Amino acid sequence: MEGRPLTWDDAIEQILRESSEPLHYREITDRIISQGLYTTIGVTSCNTVNKIINQPKGKYVCVEKGIFTLKSTLENRIKDSEQKDQTNQSSLSEEDGEEDSIVSSFGMFWRREQVEWKGGANLELLGVQRGEAYPVNFSQQIGLYLLYDRREVIYVGRAEARTLGGRLYDHTKDRLSARWDQFSWFGFLPVSEEGELGERQDRYDSDRMIAGIEAILIEALEPRQNRKRGDYLAAFEYLQKENSTLMEQRFIQAIQEMNRNTRNESTQTCR
Repeated sequence: MEGRPLTWDDAIEQILRESSEPLHYREITDRIISQGLYTTIGVTSCNTVNKIINQPKGKYVCVEKGIFTLKSTLENRIKDSEQKDQTNQSSLSEEDGEEDSIVSSFGMFWRREQVEWKGGANLELLGVQRGEAYPVNFSQQIGLYLLYDRREVIYVGRAEARTLGGRLYDHTKDRLSARWDQFSWFGFLPVSEEGELGERQDRYDSDRMIAGIEAILIEALEPRQNRKRGDYLAAFEYLQKENSTLMEQRFIQAIQEMNRNTRNESTQTCR
């Protein structure tokens, strides 16, 4: 614009390009005058600016009553905002769920009878996610657990130095041994892609701790007024997989029972 005097339109555009935020048309007028961008100043300068800046389909956009910005500036800000949102969303999707919650895995209402307890503290607590074929052994998991007599919670415990498998095994021998038939657990150790348990974290920030505790309580207690499951937990649930030895034993017992029934029927027929 060098070599010729600025028009009101030129001056308005320059002021808005230099501004980091939208401006009221009175503020635009004051800046034009104070910077000497337009030399012929009249008593209706504000009205002149307001009339120019309100031209339909022009280069200016009204963002609030009397406040304007350049259309190109607004479009760039929108693009920048969308790119920032996409970047943030990408970053969130790349993070592991364990970064959002202290709970990395959990199982609900696993049946005591489907665990081979003869293994002692090194027993197998096998779980699979929906659609996955290979089980994960959660015997060495740490976290919280609940014991049930049918559906009633009778005990809440924590597994730390003595891991989940060891704690549950102890309850098959202690004063609770005859009182529980199911258990639920919430684990803090992360699970790798290979199905191995990772290292425990020394600290959790307060937001993750609060969210994790809320999620555990909602999932464990199933309060009627909570219409959603505990945040972050749905993706981490593992379904119980019965110990292979017990499955074989049940199969053999079923065959033996069928043979006994067949023999009994034959004996009754002969009589």
